[in-house]
Amino acid sequence: MPGKPPAISATRSVERALTLLATVCGGQASTLAECARLTDLPASTALRLLRTLEQGEFIAREDDGGGYRAGPRMVQLGAQALGHEQLIPLCAPALQSIVGATGESAYLSVRGPGSSSLYISIVEGTHSIRHSSWVGRTVPLEGSAAGAVLLGRIPERGYVTLRSAVEKDVTAIAAPIRRPGGIAGALSIVGPDYRLDQKTAERYGQFLAREAAAVARSLGVEETTGA
Repeated sequence: MPGKPPAISATRSVERALTLLATVCGGQASTLAECARLTDLPASTALRLLRTLEQGEFIAREDDGGGYRAGPRMVQLGAQALGHEQLIPLCAPALQSIVGATGESAYLSVRGPGSSSLYISIVEGTHSIRHSSWVGRTVPLEGSAAGAVLLGRIPERGYVTLRSAVEKDVTAIAAPIRRPGGIAGALSIVGPDYRLDQKTAERYGQFLAREAAAVARSLGVEETTGA
């Protein structure tokens, strides 16, 4: 008998992959056996589709290799979709407050695809020379202030300061927005080195950490601590 037409076969594969993706990201299953059982797929088919989703970073393996979870690309898509409805408007007053107190551009960022952070919101600074919008841009987690925060590498003081890291002669200060069980995002200040000397950076960092902690409380975090 002739096989299924290619278009029908491809559509079926997409449907199966999306069902698997929803099952993993919805927390209904994490292991291969659970995924196969809940989606009524042969284990070999489920494994092939899970590997494809993993290669695309839509899902990822747990650190112990025992199961699957939502991957960074899925987290990015979720942040972009849900951020406009929750995190971005939730952080808008804090960003405005930061700019009002410092005059420097203030950003909100979240984990992006791969080993990157993704800038999803900005309130531009009031200085004539200021950092312009990076919204939609990704930067490496390693070597950036926001990246250090999103990786949980936060000193006891509650914020990270880096100079000439992503851009020459530019200082970035970042503080974590904590959520129950992890870090939802990072608030950051970005401005030229000559305006952000050590004493100014310390003052702004403390203010930034307080604003980030206030946002965290609205997410259900009663108390914030250093890393």
